[in-house]
Amino acid sequence: MTAASDTATPGPEKFRPRRRLSAKILLLTILFVMIAEVLIFVPSVANYRMTWLAGKVNTAAAASVLIASDADLKLPLKTQDDVLMATGAMAIALRLGERSRFIRLSETVPPIYAVVDVAHFSAFAAMRDAFDTLLFGGDRYIRVIGPIGESDNEIELILSDAPLRAAMLTYARNVAILSLIISLITASLVFLAINRIAIRPIRRMTRSMLNFSMAPDNPDAIIATSGREDELGIAERELASMQRQLQETLKSRKRLADLGLAVSKINHDMRNILASAQLMSDRLSATSDPAVQRFAPKLMRTLDRAISYSENVLSYGRAGEAAPNRRRVKLAPVVSDVEELLGIDPASGIELSVNIPEGFELDADSEQLFRVLLNLCRNSVEAMRADTDPATVKRLSISAARMGTTALISIEDTGPGLPQKARENLFSAFKGSARAGGTGLGLAIADELVRAHGGTLELREDRGFGAHFEIRLPDAPVSLEQERVRRNQSKNVS
Repeated sequence: MTAASDTATPGPEKFRPRRRLSAKILLLTILFVMIAEVLIFVPSVANYRMTWLAGKVNTAAAASVLIASDADLKLPLKTQDDVLMATGAMAIALRLGERSRFIRLSETVPPIYAVVDVAHFSAFAAMRDAFDTLLFGGDRYIRVIGPIGESDNEIELILSDAPLRAAMLTYARNVAILSLIISLITASLVFLAINRIAIRPIRRMTRSMLNFSMAPDNPDAIIATSGREDELGIAERELASMQRQLQETLKSRKRLADLGLAVSKINHDMRNILASAQLMSDRLSATSDPAVQRFAPKLMRTLDRAISYSENVLSYGRAGEAAPNRRRVKLAPVVSDVEELLGIDPASGIELSVNIPEGFELDADSEQLFRVLLNLCRNSVEAMRADTDPATVKRLSISAARMGTTALISIEDTGPGLPQKARENLFSAFKGSARAGGTGLGLAIADELVRAHGGTLELREDRGFGAHFEIRLPDAPVSLEQERVRRNQSKNVS
């Protein structure tokens, strides 16, 4: 067998008949009904024993009515034999008020094992004696006492428990057979009801999950809800919702994978084009034209950034951004580079307001901080550029402040603000775009870079118009001299 076959992905699990939920429920239903029948059987057998003994007493009592009418009446031996044969008794004794009359045919009275009063007994004692007779009886004799009709007279019988035990065994066998039949019928009815109400929908959901696991991209694999309003109906709707969400996630991941492949192909050719542009910019820097000399360094710096972005363009989809190389940097030059790269056309009516304290420093990776500010500012500029009303104020403000050992950078605009969908998926790639056709990668990348610095990027809700993003970066403690200079600058400004 090949290694490929050894490591093949197993198919959906198949359930054996004994492992099916329906089979388990059927067996458990039969078991529980049998347990209920056993609980009924115990008092039933005890009651049968007492009824059987009471029947013997009543038979003997019927024959004793004649004797009770005349105490001096002598019964013939044949009559006594018939009475004893009908009752199965070894002897019969009558208690007529204060008098007693004993009829005995056997020469000796056998030893008595127990005395049973059919008119006065407890349920527990009756059940205990019934099992004692079933398990150990057959060769013992018992004395049975019972009333004669509604009178105060009593009759006593001495009986062998062998016929009683035989009758009880026959009764127990019949009850057991009947209980088994009742159990099977009841279990079948309960099973059919449970199977229709619960098992079939559960089996349907199980089959849907197995089919979905084999073909998660197939829309037909999503379970069709039955419209039930009970717990199973809720489970069906939740399963269908999860399957749809999973399909959307899989489609999104596939699009990302396809995008990554396309970008990697474009990236290969783009690096060659940028390298050629870099060579030409190096030659331009050698010319003596003052205008070229002024713009050449900025052009080279821009090309270097473009080459760096091109080399790391797939890092977001693979393993994330590189760890920041944190150093002490000045914020003003970074913002100046962002302003130049934004290329705001004066004819667009967009104003740029920068309010950064002189000498403001923070502990950050200057290149990653530049990317964060560029993404946020570009979003603001594009949002305001879409507004063609000449009377609308279009202003992008960048400000910075310090709160203890935390550097605060605010980017505010007077644009239309972010729509609700963008707010709900603010930092999610391909979901949090603020405009049609956008990818939402700008905010996602900015948030990732800020979090890599141990900071936070937050959309403030303190204004009724525009968008206000605040960056909080943990900074190194400010020295006493820097704090004194900052306070002096604040006093001079006020």
